[in-house]
Amino acid sequence: MIHASIRKHLTQLLAEKLKRHISSLELFAVGGGSINHTYRIIAGNDKFFLKLNNAAKYPALFEKEKNGLEFIGNKKIMLTATTVDIGIIDDQQFLLLNWIEEGLRTDLFWRNFGEQLAKLHYVTNEHFGFTEDNYMGALPQINNIKTSWIDFFIDCRLKPQIKMAIEKRLLQSSNIARFEKLFARLKSIFNNERPSLLHGDLWSGNFMCNEKAEPVLIDPAVYFGHRSMDLAMTTLFGGFDKRFYESYNYHFPFPANYNEQWEICNLYPLLIHLNLFGAGYLGKIETLLRRFD
Repeated sequence: MIHASIRKHLTQLLAEKLKRHISSLELFAVGGGSINHTYRIIAGNDKFFLKLNNAAKYPALFEKEKNGLEFIGNKKIMLTATTVDIGIIDDQQFLLLNWIEEGLRTDLFWRNFGEQLAKLHYVTNEHFGFTEDNYMGALPQINNIKTSWIDFFIDCRLKPQIKMAIEKRLLQSSNIARFEKLFARLKSIFNNERPSLLHGDLWSGNFMCNEKAEPVLIDPAVYFGHRSMDLAMTTLFGGFDKRFYESYNYHFPFPANYNEQWEICNLYPLLIHLNLFGAGYLGKIETLLRRFD
């Protein structure tokens, strides 16, 4: 059940935003992942999407999400979910978004998605990282500025997750030794590219298809990094439609050894899943590390 104080605040907020009296507010629980409580809100003819979680446990998570959505959206290349408001009520932080009605994922949808992501990845920056840290799922994500992709990938992506996994006793000394071997090989594996603007968490649950069959990005973990990070994530849980990859590759050709790069990039989300959900993800990590011994 949603707190009465949250319902009251939302009723007042939407009355101000919509510039009309809200006689009733209907809230319906919907699926929202492992850390958020999520609701569809109906206020007359208007619909919204509400996310709630513990403000103390995940400080500024929705502020970071809002910033990421707006940073990508302001490039006018890809659509992103539109923020109505964020805030804290009692011990709960909330993110209120406009509701997105799902459309049909046509051939044109996938081709446009690939082209638009390629164009987003052409947006560049002088350094790897971002102006602020944010979150990857429920875990903090470090975005310290680096001039080298290899340094950024090791220091800001792999090492923090490895450290956490060691503290949780999820990685053994043999795993650590293989990571060290991998670190020494990274310069020969990643091609030299300028930083790309990344969604940062681009798996199949973090985009939508709207009523006009347009791709809409949600739940970003934005930073400037190697574009293989985004592309790798698309393959992690089943992969996207082949037309997406064909279109992307046409507009921004993959590196020659893209499969190798993508496997290494996916060590980062796999380590995050290891730290969040336990040893069930260790086998996949060990298999990937053995390939690069």
